Amino acid sequence: MKGNDKVLAVLNSLLADELTAINQYMVHSEMCDNWKYVALAKADEKRAIDEMKHAEKLIGRMLFLEGSPIVSKLNDIHIGAAVEAQHHNDAAAELTAIKAYNDAIKATGDLGDFGTRELLEAILRDEEDHLDWLEAQQDQIQQMGVQVYLSSQLED
Repeated sequence: MKGNDKVLAVLNSLLADELTAINQYMVHSEMCDNWKYVALAKADEKRAIDEMKHAEKLIGRMLFLEGSPIVSKLNDIHIGAAVEAQHHNDAAAELTAIKAYNDAIKATGDLGDFGTRELLEAILRDEEDHLDWLEAQQDQIQQMGVQVYLSSQLED
């Protein structure tokens, strides 16, 4: 089924966001693993895997719409030198993704592509869950201090 060129452009833009997030979260996961923050390493890795699944769904949808997924484009990656900066950068990425998905949902609905809109709505819910988790981590750091917070991340 030949898809709308505007929808395909939106999907490729979202794909670049997802591919960027995968890289950022995997680097953060490996940094936390290196620091022996086991729980954080696993949480970051899980988010990276979630983003991989999102990318896979976007690619599948583009192929269904007879489009060409662009997997070589990444946006700027923001690596945090410390856990607090990582959470800040990851939350900023999720906020950007949430806005992009909301805009894309509106655009695909306006263009009459309700199958794509439904897919994007499901991914949006995941992105909102990611942001909720990151905000909870930031709240915990604020409430208990970074040292106590980090000590709680040593084990899964």
